[in-house]
Amino acid sequence: MADFQPPPEDIALETPASDVFIPPSINTTALLHGDTYTHFSPVPPSLLPSPGSSTLGPPCALGVDEAGRGPVLGPMVYGIFYLPLPLSDPLLRTTHHFDDSKVLTPTFRSALMQTLCTPTSDLHASCGWAISALSARDISSGMLRPHGGTYNLNAQAMDATVELIRGAYALGVNITEIYVDTIGQPAVYQAKLERVFPTAKITVAKKADSLYPCVSAASVCAKVTRDAALETLWKARGQGEGEGEDEEMAWGSGYPSDGRCVSWMKGNMHPVFGWGPECRFSWGTAKDMLEATKNGGVKVDWPVDDDGDSHQVTDFFTSKDQTTEGDELGTWFGTPAGLEAF
Repeated sequence: MADFQPPPEDIALETPASDVFIPPSINTTALLHGDTYTHFSPVPPSLLPSPGSSTLGPPCALGVDEAGRGPVLGPMVYGIFYLPLPLSDPLLRTTHHFDDSKVLTPTFRSALMQTLCTPTSDLHASCGWAISALSARDISSGMLRPHGGTYNLNAQAMDATVELIRGAYALGVNITEIYVDTIGQPAVYQAKLERVFPTAKITVAKKADSLYPCVSAASVCAKVTRDAALETLWKARGQGEGEGEDEEMAWGSGYPSDGRCVSWMKGNMHPVFGWGPECRFSWGTAKDMLEATKNGGVKVDWPVDDDGDSHQVTDFFTSKDQTTEGDELGTWFGTPAGLEAF
């Protein structure tokens, strides 16, 4: 894959805050094992049908956005955010000033996420959210599948989106409108989602994270979860190497255009195994470093698949008419003995 390069002026905004809030969407065990996982927040009671009632809860808008599509380090995180339709603008835009996470400072978006996760806040009482963290390992294994079975990034993103929306429906949320930041041609993406969710009004648009408040909020959930995931991965690696836990992440934002990221990768590459669960090996940055001999990488020739030849135990023993000189296995241990010796 050709690595995505954000403009240099955006690198600071893409870099996690040094004291990023660690939300409940962080699954440390899954992150350190390189596993993909999902997390759903509890649904506010106000969004669910009354007990014993056959009516649905209030109509809700749901937004979808991602964070970390282009970095070589860390997971790609998809987020959804839902709330009652009438609250979208006044609560998200006017009161809490949600916007596309890429234009918010790392500290501000971290604070928004902390407010969302605080039980006494108006956001916590009125809104729900979820994330799917697609691990670097799973992204790469899908993209590097052999024999034309590639599971590309767009397909992985679509499946994550569908899984999250279905999860919200399964929890009993009455989603009537869905807004999505596109991952390609909006019309094609929208048509696919309309086939899966025919009862909802679906809008797929470029820059949806700036146009629709619920998408902005989903963007913040995804971005802060990714930031916290990078922090978690960094601390685990730092503890293993004896570095201070409070040291700022030397790999920066994780983007290939971030000099800190490239420098860290060059200085921390294992000659055989490369890097840990934080790295997307399918990215050109990682592949080029591993293949460059000047970086100290070791070329490994893996055995080919079995060609169908088979061996029998007797193949390793000499026959009576073979000479000692030609029997390499036998002469290693001494002069071969014929069957008459037994």
